Amino acid sequence: MQVTSRRFKDSAHEALHDKDIQSAFSKVKGGFPVARAKSAGELPEFEDLRDQARDLKNHILENLDYYLEYFEDQVLLQGGRVHWCSSYAEAREVVLDICRDANAKTVTKGKSMITEEMALNEHLSAHGIEPIETDLGEYIIQLAHEHPSHIIAPALHKTKDQVTELFHENHGKYGFTERITDPQALVNEARSILRDKYVNADVGITGANFLIAETGSTVIVTNEGNGDLTQSLPKTHIAVSSIEKVVPTLEDASLFLRLLARSATGQEMSVYTTFSTGPKRMEDIDGPANFHVVLVDSGRSDLLGSDKQDLLRCLKCGACMNHCPVYQAVGGHTYGWVYPGPIGAALNPHMVGLEESRHLPNASTFCGRCEEVCPVRIPLPKIMRHWREQAFETQVTPKPERWGIGIWAFFAKRPKLYRLMTRVSARALKLMAGKKGVIRKLPLMKGWSSVRDFPAPEGTTFMDQWKKQQREGK
Repeated sequence: MQVTSRRFKDSAHEALHDKDIQSAFSKVKGGFPVARAKSAGELPEFEDLRDQARDLKNHILENLDYYLEYFEDQVLLQGGRVHWCSSYAEAREVVLDICRDANAKTVTKGKSMITEEMALNEHLSAHGIEPIETDLGEYIIQLAHEHPSHIIAPALHKTKDQVTELFHENHGKYGFTERITDPQALVNEARSILRDKYVNADVGITGANFLIAETGSTVIVTNEGNGDLTQSLPKTHIAVSSIEKVVPTLEDASLFLRLLARSATGQEMSVYTTFSTGPKRMEDIDGPANFHVVLVDSGRSDLLGSDKQDLLRCLKCGACMNHCPVYQAVGGHTYGWVYPGPIGAALNPHMVGLEESRHLPNASTFCGRCEEVCPVRIPLPKIMRHWREQAFETQVTPKPERWGIGIWAFFAKRPKLYRLMTRVSARALKLMAGKKGVIRKLPLMKGWSSVRDFPAPEGTTFMDQWKKQQREGK
């Protein structure tokens, strides 16, 4: 996937003035966050479960090699095969080889963020194999030749009218020539088209929410059932997963499942939770004849033992972006790579390079809502601060920014001088604001004042007010 994170500021400005994006994302605040709060409030032990999940994830990461090897042993015992891939390129070639062995012309796909990272669809298409996204949101954005704007709701940025036009433009060849606007009718139209795709697919590709070391099973959670059809109807099933998805036992998976849907959509459980263990057995009614698991590292093992290891706890639930005021304002594509929102601001610099994505850790108010709602308590603001520090130390940030921070640091290390300068600055800003009490344009703060007024200080600093109250005995 092409990285466009360098354009974050320009993309954010464009998104703020895009009526369709603003319309689509205006519904986020009253949707997922409200549902999560209600669902979590109905489970008294929810906060305890978050602690348990955090601790269990930490244990898994400390013993990741053991659990991955145990998982492979169990997959082999069940008749499947595991492919270890250190890079995206290697993983793409493994999947392509499996598809070629199956003489595949078309493959159906369930929603998978790791295959987005790999740019798998583009790779298969370039080699004459048609990938067909079966998750409705993924299907919509595939028709639009776009990438997901959200981890669990990939077409969140699309309005109903835009979906209507996409279907009208692309479904005529299937006999659907009427322009329809009813949401249920749109769903039925997509369902009718995808049914034949499921039946005729040569290979089914899914992601994996969890890998069960105890049984060699892969687990996917969906609300549409498309994942079940994708992995059970074709003769070959390929599950593509990043290495940190492994969990020790079925019991451990149940802990994460109790948190995942509640954190993501506010459901107690997703509509479908599907466990796949090896290829079809003699007594099975249906299922694939071949079962492959492709494990992708691509830089994740480098996070182990680092100050950013906590990122590997992520369940890909999307709660952090659902509650993020920056994400709600500018949408997902603004972040310029696979993962948007706070998790993207913290993870993408590692995955694509800090120089490419230096704006992302700064795209935060540090309100702390992301950490507050994360089901495994990832300290996202702390990690973003680490990236800011690293960008400054390695001189990735532009010189004017470094100079500004250097000037601030000079005064901050000299408290008396700092208090004098803040006192002078506060009074100067009050004079600039005049009777209106706000400043419409502020030097060196164009990014702030271009979209909002800057409230002028009251004329005295916090320290002055505090000392005054101390003297008055308040």
